[in-house]
Amino acid sequence: MAWIGIYLAQHVTASAGNWTLHAKFGKIAYIWVPLMVAFGTAVMIVVARRTGGPFFFHVSEFLWSNIMTLWCFGGLAWWALRRRRYTGWHRRLMLCSMAILTGPGLGRLLPLPLMIPFAWSITVAITMIFPLVGMIADQRTTGKVHPAYWWGFGIYAAVFLISIAIAYSPFGIGVTESLIAGTPGADRPMQAFLPPGFTM
Repeated sequence: MAWIGIYLAQHVTASAGNWTLHAKFGKIAYIWVPLMVAFGTAVMIVVARRTGGPFFFHVSEFLWSNIMTLWCFGGLAWWALRRRRYTGWHRRLMLCSMAILTGPGLGRLLPLPLMIPFAWSITVAITMIFPLVGMIADQRTTGKVHPAYWWGFGIYAAVFLISIAIAYSPFGIGVTESLIAGTPGADRPMQAFLPPGFTM
């Protein structure tokens, strides 16, 4: 929630031309991004061990893809911060990184139990709409898509596909099983499922 506040404040200060305040918020981000990645990774592991994650997600998919895309957010956001003097790159890379974080919110608006076994992939695909809209806006206003979108969107898509490949591989499932072994998270099926008596 604090990151959303920082992100929105950055847009407000930039649109108002208050670059001094914009720069101050940017300094907060240098601390906040690593903290989000570190604590977010810890939360994913704790949730996997406690419950196995939401029942409409495969446990290994939830663990691997969540963590890897979170780190993708961190990498893109950090890259955007390092390119802050190049506003074309800075704002587009930041939008691509922010799109990754919209997944949990969007997931709560979708009927994910009805989307089993593709609930996770559908959620991620919808988050990709945001950079795609930016690419369309670039094409319409300048006649071409800024390379920051190709890099940001491309890296996000690649990380997602790699995370899914790892999650469903014998290696990925083995790591997930060893991580949740002996915890309540191991009591649920590895694959997505509908709990007995579940109704929408």
